[in-house]
Amino acid sequence: MMIFGKRLKFKKDLKMKTYEKTTLIKCDVKELFDFHLDVENLKVISPKYIQVTLLNESFIPKEGEVLRLKTVKNFLTIMWEVKIAKLQSPNLLVDLAIKSPFAFWEHSHIFTQKQDGFCELRDVVAYKAPFGVIGSIFDFVIEYELDKMFTFRHKITKEKLEEK
Repeated sequence: MMIFGKRLKFKKDLKMKTYEKTTLIKCDVKELFDFHLDVENLKVISPKYIQVTLLNESFIPKEGEVLRLKTVKNFLTIMWEVKIAKLQSPNLLVDLAIKSPFAFWEHSHIFTQKQDGFCELRDVVAYKAPFGVIGSIFDFVIEYELDKMFTFRHKITKEKLEEK
């Protein structure tokens, strides 16, 4: 692209961003894993300002299977198709977005048994904002929204599993 006689170069492959959230929960690692396998819990751990509708009837997570979701936030409807990329009971669930508002989205749910009956729940999201350079301008908003959502998810997961 030429502007004022100077050739501008845009980096097509912007740097991947990573978001991480870790919480200790007093429960068994298998219980934590199973909680995440139950896709109905997506509705439970989603903040009230995000409506989640599961579009697959009776979805059972297995490697290669695709979960279809509809989310509504601030009157904006977004369709998601998420492939279960890796499933290693009871320690790992990785989902990869095939269709989402992001240029790339991979979400790793990592479950680790710790001492004294605690487990570590760690969510790691690797993502690229949509719309290239223009989308990357809004990285701070994406990071804020991810932190708000995952803080809520971890709080509710902890409450649900520790109340038993």
